[in-house]
Amino acid sequence: MLLLPERCYAAGAVHDGWAVRLEDGRITAVGPRAALPPHPAVEASAPEAVCPLPGRLLLPGGVNAHNHSFQSLLRGLGDDLDFMGWRDRVLYPFSRRLDARGIEIGAAFAFAEMLRHGITTVVDFFYVQGGGNVNAEAAIRAAKRVGIRLVLARAFYDWSGAPPEYRETVAEATGRCRELMARYAGDPTVSVQPAPHSLHAASPEMIRAAATLAEEARVPFHIHVAEYRAEREQIEARHGVTPVRYLDQLGVLGPRLIGVHCVWIDGGEVELLAERGARVAYCPSSNMILGDGVTRLREMRAIGVPVALGTDGGCTNNRLSIFEEMRMAALLQKVTHLDGTAFSAEEAFRLGTAGGGEVLGLPVGEIAPGHLGDLVALDLGHPSLHPPNALMKNVVYALSPQAITDVWVHGRPVVRHGRIATLDEAELLGEVRALTRDWRV
Repeated sequence: MLLLPERCYAAGAVHDGWAVRLEDGRITAVGPRAALPPHPAVEASAPEAVCPLPGRLLLPGGVNAHNHSFQSLLRGLGDDLDFMGWRDRVLYPFSRRLDARGIEIGAAFAFAEMLRHGITTVVDFFYVQGGGNVNAEAAIRAAKRVGIRLVLARAFYDWSGAPPEYRETVAEATGRCRELMARYAGDPTVSVQPAPHSLHAASPEMIRAAATLAEEARVPFHIHVAEYRAEREQIEARHGVTPVRYLDQLGVLGPRLIGVHCVWIDGGEVELLAERGARVAYCPSSNMILGDGVTRLREMRAIGVPVALGTDGGCTNNRLSIFEEMRMAALLQKVTHLDGTAFSAEEAFRLGTAGGGEVLGLPVGEIAPGHLGDLVALDLGHPSLHPPNALMKNVVYALSPQAITDVWVHGRPVVRHGRIATLDEAELLGEVRALTRDWRV
């Protein structure tokens, strides 16, 4: 397929009259149209293989480096609560109501919203195991149905204070995660990675087991780190060191670790992340909604810590938009440092696209040969992109979701003219309403 947008963001700049060729789910060529004519045989046999996109700006697909898809069913229930109130009054009791069908409905609901907001790859940090992989498989089915690229971060969780549906032994979590990883090893749009939940919800044995499995499979592993102040205080009281230093003591702080949030860390811990080659998934909106704080993003990027952006779950962030996270990431750095130049729109855009690919170790987030065919088209005529003199600034600071017209994942069109192309969204919303009809706090 040959895409012919009016404008295309590639190689760090916006280009007029460029084309993008997709073959077998990957980008095979990018450049001026004159240098990329359609294959005559393909054009003659399949005219639809050429896709004109007049009045459109083509961007790399957004990468959502952290989410809990089922939590979109809890939207509104946990608003205006702190972390503990949200967890104990909303998350724990309502997640226990979900069987595999509910998980699949919630995941499809979340993934459809993400696609319409320009997210083409998502990490679903999944921990409602229910005694096996049945629920995880339901989330994977939803991703396949909707058409999003999925990294299923399968949780390792053994804290006795959590609901039994979350908890497993080290052997169970390791075996079940390994089983899922093997099952989807050759899948073009689904991958599975280990995810010890956090320093408070996964024992040292769980964390080490997940890190060992990640090393064995040569993939990243995900863990919530220093999300809120009480967690930092708890780790210091128990172990005498701060969270990042404790991870280092456990021997798991290294290039495979993706620390989620990393809000309550000090300057020395930022340096330690960089020294060990660890990566970060930062969720600015979620950290604001729960009143948790602001990650040291500028400091991390200044010394080379790879950072991606995430939305977190739908009940700790009521809008699953990677463009929103770009905007919030930049604005929070400006107000934290009292400096309007503290973080640029271009760098924020990179964190939500190519930065996500770097953190996850996936060839996504860039329009370049060899990268996966995950793309987003914007309507250049939309008011939020006007005046068009500083286009990428507008994309980060002003973009309206209504400007997103088309989305492709692995070369497959999944959003057309602003609507999900893979399912009946009205029917899905009916399922969401029926499932959550009696849910109140």
